[in-house]
Formats: sequence, structure tokens, C-alpha cells
Amino acid sequence: MQKTILITGSTDGIGLETARMLVSLGHNVLLHGRNPSKLEEVEKTLSALPDGGRVESYVSDLSRMSDGEALAKAVAERHVKLDVLINNAGVYRAAERLTQDGLDVRFAVNTIAPYLLTQRLLPLLGASGRVINLSSAAQSPVDPEALVGRVKLSDGAAYAQSKLALTMWSRSMALSLKDDGPAIIAVNPRSMLGSKMVKEAYGVAGGDLRIGAEILTRAALSDEFAAASGQYFDNDIGQFTSPHPDALNPQKCEEIVRGIEAVLAEITR
Repeated sequence: MQKTILITGSTDGIGLETARMLVSLGHNVLLHGRNPSKLEEVEKTLSALPDGGRVESYVSDLSRMSDGEALAKAVAERHVKLDVLINNAGVYRAAERLTQDGLDVRFAVNTIAPYLLTQRLLPLLGASGRVINLSSAAQSPVDPEALVGRVKLSDGAAYAQSKLALTMWSRSMALSLKDDGPAIIAVNPRSMLGSKMVKEAYGVAGGDLRIGAEILTRAALSDEFAAASGQYFDNDIGQFTSPHPDALNPQKCEEIVRGIEAVLAEITR
């Protein structure tokens, strides 16, 4: 069955490879990027794939929460149903640490924007949809003050904390929605794949991006992920497994969700 799938950060890296794979399988893919010319080029390339699904694109800078709101609104204006949301867009290093909203850009893009986008698109996703959140093997305990932009962290610390925070709200939201919402699953696509982020962070070429694309495609389409809401899939070991202990702590997860909600209430009011 043909599905409609939104992939954030789909103009390069794992996002682009996943988009290519899904379009080739005949699915309708909604591309997202912040560079209009790059996005247009990718849309043309994927639209030309033989026997591929439809492709459309959306420009949005997810470091700005207003752009996240606008993206969700634009998708809702063109679609009454969304089968899968893949929150893939991510940042490790940036020239400007703080966004215009006063947030650390890693928490803004990696944690808070995906939460906002998921919440706004819940009506389109319904109980049959899926949300696949790009986590990482790099996870470390979250400083709530850093989450809201009050504490400066190194690139590595901010990235690792933002990915654990994403994993924590994924589980918390899944448990809260239960059968009334989409399956929400955090996925580590595989460590050290050859994305721009890995090259920037570690100065290495990295592994085959198709490894990450294959697990995201599987997470989006296969039956094994349909009933996995709230779980964490680690592609380093190729199976569902326990996430970082903090993601299993209801009190800590609730604190992270409260922090995100407080940030969004302040910024989007």
C-alpha cells in the first residue's frame, strides 16, 4: 500500500538516502530542507526515479520554532493524512550556538522541533501512523537548564544530551497517547555512518549511509515496528533494546517534557 511519508532533513545524508529508497518503492515522500535550491535539486532528482512515488518539498529552518509551526501547517493544508513522520533533521556543530529563540541549536533542532512537529501533526497521523525519531548511540544525562538554553555545553555534550532528550520524550509521548496516537519509536540508525554530521564531528568518512536508510525504511513500513510504540531500536546490535536508563525513569522523562512544553509555550504564544 502506498504511504505518505514526511522526512525532515532529507536533502543529504541518511535523510536523502531514505527518501530515495522510499520513493523508489513507490511511496509519496514529502521532502524537507532549509536550503531552497538544494531542496529543488533533490526534488527533481527523486521525481525522475523510474516507477517512483510522488515527491513534494517544504522549506523550513527547524532551528526556529515558528518555522516548525509553519511546516506543520503547510503539510496539513495539502494532506488530510500522513502515514509516517521521520524526524531525521539533526545538528552536531553550528557557527552560532544559540538560535534566535535563545536555545542551544542542538536542542532546538534535535529535540524540541521534532516534539513540536509531532504534536502538530498528530491529527494527520492518527492511531495508524508512525513517528520515527532519529536517536543515537551518543546519549548522556540531560541538564534541564541546557535544554532551555541557560547552560552552555560543548558540541559533543549538547548533541548527546539532545539525543537522549529526544529518546525520553519519544517514550513519554508514546506511553501517554497509548492506542489513541501513532506508534512513536526512537531509532539509532547505526553509529558512524558517512553523514555530513559524522564527517564534521569526527573527521572520518564513515560507513555506508544505506545501512541507516534501510533501517528507517524498515521502521516506516514493516509490521515489526507497528506495535513497538515507546521502544528503542539500536541498529548497532540490530534489535530493540533498553534505552539509556534515564529514558525508563518516568520522573526524569516528565521533567524533560515539562521543559520542552515550557519552552514552546514561551516561544509560540
